[in-house]
Amino acid sequence: MCVNIADMLGKDAEQLLNHQCSTVSKKMLHLPGPDFVDRVLAATDRPVPVLRSMQEFFNHGRLSGTGYLSILPVDQGIEHSAGASFAPNPAYFDPENIVKLAMEGGCNAVASTLGVLGAVARKYAHKIPFIVKLNHNELLSYPNTHDQVMFADVRQAWELGARGVGATIYFGSAESGRQIQEVSEAFQLAHELGMFTVLWCYLRNPAFKIDGTDYHTAADLTGQANHLGVTLKADIIKQKMPETNGGYPAVSEKAGKEFGKTNKNVYSKLTSENPIDLTRYQVVNCYMGRAGLINSGGPSGDNDLADAVRTAVINKRAGGMGLISGRKAFQRPMAEGVELLQAIQDVYLDRSVTIA
Repeated sequence: MCVNIADMLGKDAEQLLNHQCSTVSKKMLHLPGPDFVDRVLAATDRPVPVLRSMQEFFNHGRLSGTGYLSILPVDQGIEHSAGASFAPNPAYFDPENIVKLAMEGGCNAVASTLGVLGAVARKYAHKIPFIVKLNHNELLSYPNTHDQVMFADVRQAWELGARGVGATIYFGSAESGRQIQEVSEAFQLAHELGMFTVLWCYLRNPAFKIDGTDYHTAADLTGQANHLGVTLKADIIKQKMPETNGGYPAVSEKAGKEFGKTNKNVYSKLTSENPIDLTRYQVVNCYMGRAGLINSGGPSGDNDLADAVRTAVINKRAGGMGLISGRKAFQRPMAEGVELLQAIQDVYLDRSVTIA
C-alpha cells in the first residue's frame, strides 16, 4: 500500500508539508543520507567494527541505502506488563512473531529484551539486525516504582549476535545519576565489542506535570535530555515527539526558584509553536544531527495509521533519522502491523517530503 500523505495529514497537511524553518537552518545540520557513516561517523573515535555494524543497520530493510531508520521495539512486556501489551494480540507472546513482524514490515532492526531475542537468535540474528535492550522498568513490585535497572549484560547481547544495544535513562529522576553511570559503562563496552548504541532519553519526574500540562514532552527539557544522551556517546537517540515547550520556566515558577538553566533565545529564536521547529530543537541537541534522532510512535489509539504518518512527516522534515514504533504495530493483526510500518517507511522514501 502506498499512502496518500496529504490525505493522512488532513487539516494539518498545509502546516506540516509546506512549513519552512526560520529557527535553525537545515544547512547547519548533519542530515541523514546514504553516506552518513562515511560523512559523519567515520571521523569519530568509534572502533571500525562499530562503523561496520552501523552500515549494516542502515543497509537493511525497505529504507536500505537512504540513511533513514525504521525500528520495531518490543520491550513492553516488561515495561508495561505482558498482559497489558500482548492481550490485544496474543500471538506476540511468542518472540518469533515479534521478529517476523519486523522482517515482514521491512524494518532496519528489531529491538527487544535479552529473553525475546535470545529465544530465536540462532534462527534470525543473521537475517535482521538485533538490538538488545539492556535495562527495564518492571511493574510487578508493589507499590509500583519507576526505575530502569539492568536486566542484561552487554556481553550477552554480543554473544547472541546483536548488532546494537539499547538502554533507557529517566533523566530528571532521583535515580538518574546511577542510571547514567551504568549506561555509560555499558555503552563503552558495547563500542569495544563492535556494537552501536541506542539511548531512550526519557524524562521522569512528577514535578514535570503542572496544571494539566505534561512537560515530559517539552522541547526544551527533551532537548537537554538528548544532549545528555549524546554526551554518553549514544549513536542513536530515541525521544518522544515534543508536544509543548517551556518546561524550564514552568517548573521554576511552580517551585518558586530557578530550575536548571535555559536562555530566552531557546523560546524566541530556536523554537516556535510549529511541531517541526520543536522537533528540530531536539535534533539540534543531538550535536546538530551527528547522532540520529528517532522519535517514538507512541501508544496505540483510534487513528494509529494517520498518527504514525504525521509523526514520520514531522521527524523527517525536522531533520530526524526515523521512527521507532511498537504498540501501534504489534497490537493488531500482523498484516495490519506490516501495513502501518510500511506506511511510516513510505514517508522517508517519498522525495516530495523534504527537509524544512
